Amino acid sequence: MAGQIPASARAVIIGGGVSGCSVAYHLAKLGWTDIVLLERKQLTCGTTWHAAGLVGQLRASPNMTRLAKYSADLYVRLEEETGVATGMRQVGSITAALTDERMHELRRQASMARAFKVDVGELSPSEIKAMYPHLNIEGVVGGVHLPLDGQCDPANIAMALAKGARQRGAAIIEGVKVTSVAKKNGRVSGVSWQRGEEHGTIATDIVINCAGMWGRDLAEQSGVTLPLHACEHFYLVTEPIEGLSRLPVLRVPDECAYYKEDAGKMMLGAFEPVAKPWGMNGISEDFCFDQLPEDFAHFEPILEMGVNRMPMLASAGIHTFFNGPESFTPDDRYYLGEAPELGGYWVAAGYNSIGIVSSGGAGMALAQWIHDGEPPFDLWEVDIRRAQPFQKNRRYLKERVTETLGLLYADHFPYRQMASARGVRRSPLHEHLKARGAVFGEVAGWERANWFAREGQERDYRYSWQRQNWFENNRDEHMAVREGVGLFDMTSFGKIRVEGRDACTFLQKLCGNDIDVPVGRIVYTQMLNTRGGIECDLTVSRLSETSFLLVVPGATLQRDLAWLRKHVGEAFVVITDMSAAESVLCLMGPKSRELLQTISPNDFSNANNPYGSFVDIEIGMGIARAHRVTYVGELGWELYVSTDQAAHIFETIEEAGEALGLKLCGLHALDSCRIEKAFRHFGHDITDEDHVLEAGLGFAVKTDKGDFHGRDAVLRKRDAGLSRRMMQFRLKDKEPLLFHNEPILRDGKIIGQLTSGNYGHALGAAIGLGYVPCVEPGESADAMLSSRYQIEIAGEVFDAEASLKPLYDPKAERVRL
Repeated sequence: MAGQIPASARAVIIGGGVSGCSVAYHLAKLGWTDIVLLERKQLTCGTTWHAAGLVGQLRASPNMTRLAKYSADLYVRLEEETGVATGMRQVGSITAALTDERMHELRRQASMARAFKVDVGELSPSEIKAMYPHLNIEGVVGGVHLPLDGQCDPANIAMALAKGARQRGAAIIEGVKVTSVAKKNGRVSGVSWQRGEEHGTIATDIVINCAGMWGRDLAEQSGVTLPLHACEHFYLVTEPIEGLSRLPVLRVPDECAYYKEDAGKMMLGAFEPVAKPWGMNGISEDFCFDQLPEDFAHFEPILEMGVNRMPMLASAGIHTFFNGPESFTPDDRYYLGEAPELGGYWVAAGYNSIGIVSSGGAGMALAQWIHDGEPPFDLWEVDIRRAQPFQKNRRYLKERVTETLGLLYADHFPYRQMASARGVRRSPLHEHLKARGAVFGEVAGWERANWFAREGQERDYRYSWQRQNWFENNRDEHMAVREGVGLFDMTSFGKIRVEGRDACTFLQKLCGNDIDVPVGRIVYTQMLNTRGGIECDLTVSRLSETSFLLVVPGATLQRDLAWLRKHVGEAFVVITDMSAAESVLCLMGPKSRELLQTISPNDFSNANNPYGSFVDIEIGMGIARAHRVTYVGELGWELYVSTDQAAHIFETIEEAGEALGLKLCGLHALDSCRIEKAFRHFGHDITDEDHVLEAGLGFAVKTDKGDFHGRDAVLRKRDAGLSRRMMQFRLKDKEPLLFHNEPILRDGKIIGQLTSGNYGHALGAAIGLGYVPCVEPGESADAMLSSRYQIEIAGEVFDAEASLKPLYDPKAERVRL
């Protein structure tokens, strides 16, 4: 019986919106018949039922586009498979630009779409008018058209997915509230439920939280961080309009608006710049197909622009003015994956108003991930492990989501910073840097100096797709590192102590490089998955025979901690997050040794402190560990300092550095230097989908040290030959800028896209990194370099020099000065 609740199940899904139904459908397709979906009220009654149902295939990256394309294809065939009408119509979509900057962004998106093999065309204002005759094109600069985009009936999509899951043996039960998730030995062990006066427990070791806007509070009960918060989302639907025929979905992001024709009526929806958070004190138990009170004053500015843009709205009657809640996240990206705090606790939630186009692909990817134990491809953008524990704070979420809703339609300028909910995590040097002109950005909650304003210069970003207002500041900082000495505050690094009797053996098993080195040595390495993909990118410093310090990017700290803890097994080790205990001051450049020797009695010579080693030092009146490593490709040291001494040591360095022209430098300069040196960055250039050898990091893998996680995949790739290679590109034209995702052309054909880009001030042009497929496995380096390479930027193609070695200091001589 459909309503009978079993005593055990292989997996329990909580939440019957489109997300939960998609996960159930895709697990069932993989042959999981013993699965149960529990919905506290009725299927789709939270957010799904009132979603707009827009299905746009082009997203911000290749894999997010892959998921959206999958959703579109699935919804097209789902009706035939299940017999449930999904309302899926591939009417296409048009996005219209009202500014030159927006049009440049759309052209970049069109270039990206071609690289992702999404059908796209650029439109002039008159061509938009021809396709959308009701539109007032005054002020329209141009637009893009995606003919295979569409619209659907969201509730029926969910119902079709639910039926498809049931047909394959899944149990979907409505009217059952999950009261708690039981756990044992750090893993899920069951789900407690209530239905009227009935209550009980389903024994299971896999739970999937698809509870939408209820997801945060549900996760909190189990100690799981799931940062999301509901916002009010507004749209109106007109009465039937005579002569209104089938039209593409229209987006006018410069007016925060989208338009959808449906059954002869017009919908106008909004993503306003300042949103209205909702449900701060929890969401009512009785919420079911509910809508929120009207707030016409809030919507009125959007409507006024809409009446001007679509004049027929002026005389059309309003059939429905709707306000309903949807959940948003701090970075406008949803959450997938296994929670790092609790084994077997999976999440698919927080869709930021793109749940319909996302859920088909997200359900497929998560089901595959649960089934295989590894994601089917790189999902770091939406991985639950990117969430920081503090982000579940309700005040933080309330403030942040006022901004993130509107960012869906804001200009997606490079380097754009969040404006809300700032200042949560600060270095001990924050006020020092602020007083010296720092302009801050935020990563994982950390305030980090991105660039330094000159005296009298505005301390703020002026965003553009061209050179922004800090371009010359960045050049000065970049060249100070190349020619003199620069100082970075990198306190935001993740710092993990791994210590205990089995620490060395444990790390040898997880790391590709040889970790069994003398005390005082630093090893650059990766942790690999079974496919040879890169799970963690880090340095390991041996502090003692039984103690190691792992340094990782601040953004990946939770992911890396989870990976370590997942593989501890029976090893006798203690893993401790030490990130807040030490500040890191990076002193970089050819004059860095000279500066250090003026403030420390220690010996910084190559003989005593060679590259890849650390020494304990006196500095000023304090002490520190001086790690001789670099992420900018110059002679330099990372100084690890107890946070209570950070300000003193900073002041000591600054005072002594004045005579040597010391320059305070920001994260933008760090990035431009590292791309110029072709150093990889996790999340952009290297991910769990990228094989360590194809990423050009084979030098950090020692297969002869014995067995380690991923070793077999490394050996297989060596035998079979590389199928692609990471290459570096320098534009021959000095003017254009590169950011990432620009298409790479080999002999006139698009073969991939850049993973990173920035301006290489020492090399005198924009620099990019990206993977180039081999014509055949094992294609030689000479053969690959004999081709002609170009980079496409906003529809324009530029010649590029390609290299498999760093174009800057290819022999790495400068780091060993």
